[in-house]
Amino acid sequence: MNNNITPEQLQNFQNLHIQHVQPQQQQVQQIDPQQYNQQMQNNNNNQNNNNEQQQQQQQQQQQQQNVNINNNSEDTVDRSKHPSGIVPTLQNIVSTVNLGCTLDLKQIALRARNAEYNPKRFAAVIMRIRTPKTTALIFKSGKMVCTGAKSEELSCLAARKYARIIQKLGFPAKFTEFKIQNIVGSCDVKFPIRLEGLAVDHSLYSNYEPELFPGLIYRMEEPKIVLLIFVSGKIVLTGAKVRQQIYDAFENIYPVLTLFRKNT
Repeated sequence: MNNNITPEQLQNFQNLHIQHVQPQQQQVQQIDPQQYNQQMQNNNNNQNNNNEQQQQQQQQQQQQQNVNINNNSEDTVDRSKHPSGIVPTLQNIVSTVNLGCTLDLKQIALRARNAEYNPKRFAAVIMRIRTPKTTALIFKSGKMVCTGAKSEELSCLAARKYARIIQKLGFPAKFTEFKIQNIVGSCDVKFPIRLEGLAVDHSLYSNYEPELFPGLIYRMEEPKIVLLIFVSGKIVLTGAKVRQQIYDAFENIYPVLTLFRKNT
């Protein structure tokens, strides 16, 4: 096999190199470093501007969504049931259940998850679940107290889950005598209140000692609800057996609070 390159082939190869390789080298050498840096900086600035515009648009959308949510919440209030336009929010439901059997608290604490038992501090097993987020106090007699639910339905559901846990541990537990013992609600009237004047004019129902507690304690007779009234306008209502008592108590106290609205 002949591996010698003829002069004609060598000349053709040189011509191809001149036509294709040298123009590319010249093009690379013609790039200005300052122009390249300026172009890269412009690209970075454009990208930063685009990111800032996107963030501003997202913030505006979020603010608009918050406004729409607030407007919808105000528009959906039934004025026939809530003349004040404010609906107290339920914060805690306390319920009780009778499991109908004697329990070995040590075995429950050892075998159950999220359970603790220290008889020297408290004579009950403290058990918690995440859904619904609640805490149960389980006593040796089979009585159980469930607290932390945000509604009556969730409180009943949580109590049933605790009873089921006890059943799976081998105890003949039953779900009996479920009862709501206390409902706690809260709301905000959106204006400051003169607690001193309220305590003087309603001294029969009020207890206000700011040195001991910053809120005024108002004991309403009908419905039999205790209200904690703060100067900021925050109200806490407790002692109800049904949620309607929370609503009725707030509608009764709201006109009184408007009379003692603090001028700002």
